[in-house]
Amino acid sequence: MAHQPLLSIKNLSVSVAGKEVVRGCALDVRPGELHAILGPNGVGKTSLVHSLMGHPSTRVTQGTVRFTRKNLLNLPPNERAQAGLFLAFQHPREIAGVSIRNFLFTALTAQKKHMTPLAFHDRLAKEMALLNIDPSWADRAVHHGFSGGEKKKLEVLQLLVLEPKMALLDETDSGLDLDALQVVAEGLKQLRKRQPSFAAVLVTHNIRFLSILQPDRVHVMLAGALVKSGGPALARTLERDGFACYASGRK
Repeated sequence: MAHQPLLSIKNLSVSVAGKEVVRGCALDVRPGELHAILGPNGVGKTSLVHSLMGHPSTRVTQGTVRFTRKNLLNLPPNERAQAGLFLAFQHPREIAGVSIRNFLFTALTAQKKHMTPLAFHDRLAKEMALLNIDPSWADRAVHHGFSGGEKKKLEVLQLLVLEPKMALLDETDSGLDLDALQVVAEGLKQLRKRQPSFAAVLVTHNIRFLSILQPDRVHVMLAGALVKSGGPALARTLERDGFACYASGRK
């Protein structure tokens, strides 16, 4: 595994609507690593990953972020995506009138990943079968009329088709039952298997989900700061003790 970080965050602070929500965050993610960020609601986890993708609701007030050795903060969101960064939203929006097939084919083309329509048809069918998705989804409008679980499956389908260098997963597991969690986890495992350098940062409340995914690093976020980092054993400690000890300053 390469020693050079794929993503390197230094002293990052972010504000939303004039309020500082991320404070002095530092994080290195190397190729092939899966990192999980856990913490209660409202501590800045979503704002952190949104700022990395260049979401217009966030404003970086200090710090640096490098992705594939490039200054990520100098790039508009579309160029961040073209560089290989992917954001899976907690609440994906519907795109009326745009089929999943056309949406994904256009996204591939935008990333300069050339593929004939016939080859793309076969590729999409293969990935949908892997996730136990009905083939009729290909002609449905993006997220239109989808349940919460179906939207999350579609986010993972996008990952498998686009094969980014890194994914930022904002509570992809939220609202899913155990069977759906297994499908999402299997999609991520398949992508890591076929693309060993693929890395991900997962924001979650579901500590038990981590027992399925087995992240390399686990981080605790409170009041906008990463207050504790460790290996997989940290997740088991959090499941037993919760976040209270870190909130009180006992690390």
